[in-house]
Amino acid sequence: MIQLTPKASKAVKRFIKFSETPVTGMRVTISGGGCSGFQYNLKLEASAAADDTVLDIDGIQMMVDPATLPLVDGLVIDFIDSMTESGFKFDNPNAKASCGCGKSFTI
Repeated sequence: MIQLTPKASKAVKRFIKFSETPVTGMRVTISGGGCSGFQYNLKLEASAAADDTVLDIDGIQMMVDPATLPLVDGLVIDFIDSMTESGFKFDNPNAKASCGCGKSFTI
């Protein structure tokens, strides 16, 4: 389903630990936007919705709504932290094309 690299898992756990509000896990959604048509969204959540699929990945609850679920099958989320960039990077086998920054894609 969805995979987190060790760097991404460490980053998510750090964000959860230092969140100012109670957090149960992280939500992954896809919305229209970005330079290629669709973009990924990550959000810390206090609880899952009734119709969410909840995946336990390395002790992290990943919440995915029904509309997003088929679009993220096989998604690998990595975390980059270098001198030139910092943030999550997405590798989605369902994407036919993606923009240069890797934040948006086409299906």
